[in-house]
Amino acid sequence: MYDESPSSSIAEHNKRLTAEFFGRFTAGDIAGVLDAMTDDATWWMAGKPGLAPVAGLKTKAEMATVLERLTGRLRTSLTVTVKSMIAESNKVAVELESYGELRNGRTYNNEYHSVVTIRGEKISAVREYLDTHHVFATFFAP
Repeated sequence: MYDESPSSSIAEHNKRLTAEFFGRFTAGDIAGVLDAMTDDATWWMAGKPGLAPVAGLKTKAEMATVLERLTGRLRTSLTVTVKSMIAESNKVAVELESYGELRNGRTYNNEYHSVVTIRGEKISAVREYLDTHHVFATFFAP
């Protein structure tokens, strides 16, 4: 049974924004990804910043650089599939899977659990947990 309480409609709205946000990766719309974020948005990725180049807390501007580097290594856009979402208040917990073929001949196919924070109509924070070993092996290993 669908719950039409105000908190439920906010949760559903935030889930829709989150799905649209990650759908922009599949569309190859990195400008749209960045536009969907607040100016002061942050993106944290699991891993040790001194050991993994993409790990740690990034500003929106720093994420723009990360995403430009990512797309430059892909043959096509990165397909991102939302597998499940749970929302409460201004947060959405989302399980994702990505797939992309890299110019180096390797395949990037990772699984994620992210917590997305929404402010107004934009993403204000992403906290991303992923297989950091797969990132290293796919992008950085000789």
